[in-house]
Amino acid sequence: MSENEISTITIGLAIEIHRSLGPGLLENVYQECLFYKLKQKGLIAEKEKPMPILFEEVKLDCGYRIDILVENKLVIETKAVESLTINHLAQTLTYLKLGNYKLGLLINFNETLLKNGIRRVVNNL
Repeated sequence: MSENEISTITIGLAIEIHRSLGPGLLENVYQECLFYKLKQKGLIAEKEKPMPILFEEVKLDCGYRIDILVENKLVIETKAVESLTINHLAQTLTYLKLGNYKLGLLINFNETLLKNGIRRVVNNL
């Protein structure tokens, strides 16, 4: 399954969750629900996946964690903030680069209309 196919499924599930719960909850609530729905769909998903930094050929665990990694291809960063910032985008792009992934979704569930809170992030490898 391609990154785009996984992304399409994930966005559909995120919209389903948002329609059910609405905005205003904590980030971890949406993250747990999305993780559950991805697993229910039969996708391989890892939650809070450690993202070490490679420095001078040594992997260092600096505390970075990908919210959800799907099928070892799609990075998902969930947020529940007033608005997405350049720092949120930079964080997602950094995870893509560190893990050599092609595509990420930055999803802010704290929007009245979820489609306004979804950003596709592409690593230009």
